[in-house]
Amino acid sequence: MRVEVEQKTGVSFPLELSDGKELKAVGVRKKSVLGLPIKIYSFGIYVDSQELMGVLKSKIGKAEANTTKEMCRIVIDNPVRITVKMVIVSYYEHDKPPRIMGEAKDGVKLTHGSELEITCLPGYVLETKVHGKVVNKFESEMLCRACVYLYLGDDPLDKEAKEKFGMSLLSLI
Repeated sequence: MRVEVEQKTGVSFPLELSDGKELKAVGVRKKSVLGLPIKIYSFGIYVDSQELMGVLKSKIGKAEANTTKEMCRIVIDNPVRITVKMVIVSYYEHDKPPRIMGEAKDGVKLTHGSELEITCLPGYVLETKVHGKVVNKFESEMLCRACVYLYLGDDPLDKEAKEKFGMSLLSLI
């Protein structure tokens, strides 16, 4: 299996998920604890390239095709199937994502190396998987947009990952 390694943590991400989505960027979520930067999780952003290309071409004229900020905004504002795969590298109890985990049972344990996938599905359905098992699925346009905004918005969790994602968008047009 071909992979891309997130350089700051050494976590490997497959270039393609089992559902055919392709890896477009990797990054790391950091948090400051007592003034020290702590790496919380590495992430990979996956999309269906054909679907995304169709959305971009329908929304952007050729003259505007050089602005990745505009294209990232289109991804945030349109129901494009996008998956963020996360691998925990440091875990603190207060970092548990309560809303995306929703009604997940106590049997779900998040530790170093745990894998989570958050996918925005058609109809603004947000699906959360832990270790490959669906733990929550609900409809919320606001949360789908907010989830994508964390990675592609104006102040992303990892600016280099957003830039790489933006460059991949340019290649689709």
